[in-house]
Amino acid sequence: MSKLYATGQFVCRTFFRLFYRPEIIGREHIPKEKGVLMCSNHINNLDPPLVGAFLKRQTRFMAKYELFQLPVLKKLLPALGAFPIKRGSSDRQAMRSGLKLLKEGELVGVFPEGTRSKTGTLGKGLAGVGFFALRSDAAIVPCAVIGSYKPFSKIKLVYGSPVDMQPLRDRKASPEEATAEIMSAIQELLDKNQK
Repeated sequence: MSKLYATGQFVCRTFFRLFYRPEIIGREHIPKEKGVLMCSNHINNLDPPLVGAFLKRQTRFMAKYELFQLPVLKKLLPALGAFPIKRGSSDRQAMRSGLKLLKEGELVGVFPEGTRSKTGTLGKGLAGVGFFALRSDAAIVPCAVIGSYKPFSKIKLVYGSPVDMQPLRDRKASPEEATAEIMSAIQELLDKNQK
């Protein structure tokens, strides 16, 4: 973990503890060493720092390409380990980057819906997530962010048990099928942990 990332984690943890009273559940489900694809629902711009702030590993987030064009973020995001993806197309470079990180044993964070949910309900996942799950031997960890992000309200962050992708890998399932399996696991976490 880089010093910059560790500093950012500390700042984010402090921020969330001051304003959102976070409850963190299931960190033990994240393997300490091997490649991990962490798949979370997406309800707010604060999701990425929240999802990564309370872990002992650095999370390498896949983020929309447009963020890397903004003056401050274009240097900060790569320094924090994030990498870009062009939405709305098959971004082969992003796919190669993500697979390489997973094969190197990194923890890669993605938001399968590809954009924030305006209603707070879980949307349809994109096939690229299934591609990563099938083409790597990474642990696939579902994650659920639950709460409104209203200041001083409670926010809940739940990491679930890894989704067993081996049966789908063995029978060469489609990326869409793998994505559906992952989205089902995220929905299950949401259903079990809603207030």
